[in-house]
Amino acid sequence: MLLGIPKETKIHEYRVGLTPECVGKVVGHGHSVLVEQGAGAGIGFLDDDYIGVGATIAKNAAEVFAEAEMIIKVKEPQAEECKMLRPGQVLFTYLHLAPDAKQTQLLMQSGATAIAYETVSDKNGHLILLQPMSAIAGRMSIQAGARALEKSIGGAGILLSGGAGVAPGKAVILGGGTVGTNAAEIAIALQAEVTIIDRSAQRLAELEQQFGGNINTLQSTKENVAIAVEDADLVIGSVLLPGETAPKLVSRDMVRAMRDGSAIVDVAIDQGGCFETSRPTTHADPYYMEEGVVHYCVTNMPGGVARTSALALNNATLPYVIKLANQGWRDAMADDDGLLQGLNVHDGSITNKAVAEAQNLEYLPAAQAIKA
Repeated sequence: MLLGIPKETKIHEYRVGLTPECVGKVVGHGHSVLVEQGAGAGIGFLDDDYIGVGATIAKNAAEVFAEAEMIIKVKEPQAEECKMLRPGQVLFTYLHLAPDAKQTQLLMQSGATAIAYETVSDKNGHLILLQPMSAIAGRMSIQAGARALEKSIGGAGILLSGGAGVAPGKAVILGGGTVGTNAAEIAIALQAEVTIIDRSAQRLAELEQQFGGNINTLQSTKENVAIAVEDADLVIGSVLLPGETAPKLVSRDMVRAMRDGSAIVDVAIDQGGCFETSRPTTHADPYYMEEGVVHYCVTNMPGGVARTSALALNNATLPYVIKLANQGWRDAMADDDGLLQGLNVHDGSITNKAVAEAQNLEYLPAAQAIKA
């Protein structure tokens, strides 16, 4: 199979679908790889590195999309990339379709088969290709939030760790999953006062056992969220419903009740965000002020630490890339129910129920699509 690796075009996105090491492993399985010129240069992987492991270098993205049977990316295809996709071609990348009707329509119109990293699961139901980026985003969220609290950004001028004779800042984390757990680790390391809110009593008990007396935990109710958010210096939104639009846990009124100069980091922004006041931002212009509160809502947070993120992502995706290339997407999915969950769009049909429901579209079960 001929695999194509285009250069990412999202603003300040330097990750790459396959590193040279991973390309070498794909080539070792008898496949060919076409890499767009400069695709990995932003994180130190040169064209000669790819040539050295058996890849061919393409002059531009158009060449990659025209020739490749399967496109391997990191972020969702931009509009111009969607228009280069074709029927019978496979796209394997993050998609986050539920809140993105435009991208959904373009992918349906392309006739391509689109497999989303974020809905692929392992045998235990874990979102195995989302977890490494969620962990990085969780850790970055505290860095971004700490910066947002600085006066030069518009924050109240609060140091999360506090100081001698000065109380530490209060960090509230909505969601105790991978993002929330990693955010808590960094916040605790900075000596902030940390509260985690989650709807699962079992998960809260696990977090208390993991972090001991270093965190407070609260059951997720509207009242608890409102009280905790109002008292917080920093709120991290890390809720996830696989494939679905994120629930709006924090209303505009709740944000308005926060102290001026407090901060919000919405890690769920890829799925629409969990604050009513959230709107997507980029690494080029990450912060904005709304209701007196500094917001950070970058849709590709891990792209800010692109080399670390690319290596972590490739470690997770490579086995699936090889499986899809070796077996073809139909046989690979027939053999792996977790990979089947990654199928979001096929030949103009939506094959992910959450996406179909979010956009009121007709739903074709993935199991039926692979038999068509």
